[in-house]
Amino acid sequence: MLATTPPPRPTATRIGTLAGHRDAVYALAGRPGADQVFSGSADGMVVAWNSAQPAADGELLARVENSVYALLELPARGLLLLGHNFQGVQAIDLQNKKLAYATALPPVAIFEMVYSASRQRVYCALGDGTLAVLRGDDFRLENLLRISEKSLRCLALHEARGELAVGSSDWKTYVLDLDSLAPKIVLTEATNSVFALAYSPDGQYLLAAGRDAHLRRYAAPADYALQTSVVAHMYAINHLAFSGDGRYLASCSLDKSIKLWDPASLALLRVLDRARTAGHGTSVNKLVWPGAQHRLVSCSDDRSLAVWDISGGNGQ
Repeated sequence: MLATTPPPRPTATRIGTLAGHRDAVYALAGRPGADQVFSGSADGMVVAWNSAQPAADGELLARVENSVYALLELPARGLLLLGHNFQGVQAIDLQNKKLAYATALPPVAIFEMVYSASRQRVYCALGDGTLAVLRGDDFRLENLLRISEKSLRCLALHEARGELAVGSSDWKTYVLDLDSLAPKIVLTEATNSVFALAYSPDGQYLLAAGRDAHLRRYAAPADYALQTSVVAHMYAINHLAFSGDGRYLASCSLDKSIKLWDPASLALLRVLDRARTAGHGTSVNKLVWPGAQHRLVSCSDDRSLAVWDISGGNGQ
């Protein structure tokens, strides 16, 4: 992953807007190689979109009573999991557009969910500081483990190392053993809530960010030693996402901007905002890289999703 020089600065063009939500959009799910993306909103609606056809209308998959902060697609099962705040986790059969499973959890917000294929478990970060573990076959609750007295805000899974990173509003990141769920390492460099975690595609680094607007990179094989820290945004960083090929790291923020970084050096490559690229006018909450290699989708408090084409300086 390390390189001697940053890649050429990319160009970024907003190629479409996906509109239809009636309130802030907090959750996104999508993956490289698949054009479909899913969004969840404070309006309780979960919608499927085609990122390759941004002029097309979305398809309503579910309407629930409370805000949706977390979505997780399980493509091998044809399921979309939604974190229905104060109600629990629901699994939608994407082919039949029907509810397939429902699991009650403590009546708190669900901020993020990840799935371990090796352990066949779903891990959920809850607003009361609890980590919920669900069985992968029927999504029944297997364990509730109190990690912190503050909210658990984000999760990142490292299958090869058997580790789960958990970011909290207590300003800490807990690296747990995936089997015992015992803390292996606690990272304490953040000076406010940790909202975003992402492992690099090669598994060598953990990237962390949050309310203190810093972007930090830790070396996973070196006991998560802090390697780099940069002041990345003006206000809280809400999410981090690597492109499928690992060429770009994208961050988004309460400051209304999206930024593209060189993962090797954390050099800033491009800013996507209203002034430069007709970006969002309010907080940008989540990012995914679906479909084509360098297509990026963002969602915002402005009730919309934006579809971006990111082209490298060499035209790739």
